[in-house]
Amino acid sequence: MIFTRKSRRRITRSAMALIGVSALASAQAQTVISEVLYDAAGTDNGNVFVELFGPPGTLLDGLLLEGVNGADGVVYRSVLLAGTIPSDGIFVIGDDSGDGTSLVIDVDLIREVDFQNGPDSIVLRAGSIVLDALGYGDFGGGVFAGEGSAAADVPGGSSLARFNPAVNTHNNMLDFVVLDLPTPGSVPASAVPLPPAVLLFLSGMLGLVGVGRKQG
Repeated sequence: MIFTRKSRRRITRSAMALIGVSALASAQAQTVISEVLYDAAGTDNGNVFVELFGPPGTLLDGLLLEGVNGADGVVYRSVLLAGTIPSDGIFVIGDDSGDGTSLVIDVDLIREVDFQNGPDSIVLRAGSIVLDALGYGDFGGGVFAGEGSAAADVPGGSSLARFNPAVNTHNNMLDFVVLDLPTPGSVPASAVPLPPAVLLFLSGMLGLVGVGRKQG
């Protein structure tokens, strides 16, 4: 087969496009839910938030945050995301007060993210692929859409936050702690996600090393 200069350029462009798609998918796959405030001390309107943590520069356009009802497994809320994870690796989605603004500090995106109190789950999805999921509360005979075992159902004004956003054991009960004082836009770990080999090592050390968020 003879390749002309034009055909070689087309092949090169196609290869680069595939590499770009693969790199985007890889970066999105490293993005996790790092903190959630779903029940504010007063009104939820404009005060609740979901925080994501991932590789800086990751494009979030087209990703979905879904609220899954713990009673029947029905998706009761689907939030379309947009934007790019900033240089600190932290992306805060603040609840819309109703006028396009939010009372959440350090907000990167404003959406309707007033998710229900537990038992319920919040799922981060790229099409049919689940990137991360957090289930909270006592499900009993309900439908759990999180990972491993459910995290606690926190009291009003407290949030659920990852023990360390650079470590994901895929078990909500182990990965998340209760924060009396929510910290949108702030995490204790490096803003640059760690290599897979390091993540694997740290996952095994979770029970031995107390590196986590400072609880309020």
